[in-house]
Amino acid sequence: MSATQTTITNETRIVLASSSPRRRHLLDQIGVLYDTDPADIDESVRPGEAPDVYTVRMAEEKVQAVAARRSDSRIILGADTTVVLNGRILGKPEDAADARKTLGELAGNTHSVHTAVAVLGIDGVLRSGLNISDVTFAAMDEEWIAAYVETGEPMDKAGSYGIQGWASTQIASVSGSHSSIMGLPLFETARLLASAGLKLPQLPAVDA
Repeated sequence: MSATQTTITNETRIVLASSSPRRRHLLDQIGVLYDTDPADIDESVRPGEAPDVYTVRMAEEKVQAVAARRSDSRIILGADTTVVLNGRILGKPEDAADARKTLGELAGNTHSVHTAVAVLGIDGVLRSGLNISDVTFAAMDEEWIAAYVETGEPMDKAGSYGIQGWASTQIASVSGSHSSIMGLPLFETARLLASAGLKLPQLPAVDA
């Protein structure tokens, strides 16, 4: 049975292949109901793999890993965010020293944030999209960087920072999608979910 033959309403709960509180917050923001089932996959970069190819592959593999262990027929959504500086992927920090090093490299420079989203519909079709946005940090001295790392905020984030937290006070400019930099591009996400047959919540009617 295809997605167009199945009733998928805005009361349907999708599966989010992530435990990220930021992605959960963004889905809450647009009224999409979900259950979490985090993927656990190898996130190694392949030799010579371009950042955009890597990011889309990660999002798709997260969805596929979750789908492989589930027996129910649910829409599954996965996402991946990659921070790229001068063509080099900056992953999550290994420790505090690594976070300080990464932030020192980002200070005073512009980098790109690649976020891919993948949606597996109940029709078995895997759909994906990619958003690339740019972020420019102001110059940050070592004292500020050390204090920021001490908060623990950078430790679970690609590029060692989160745009929604303390790092926002050091971001001089953003070009692109704020939600994508947070970890889930809502423009692409909404369209992929709709393409998979999910009826998205509607805005309330406005009295004339």
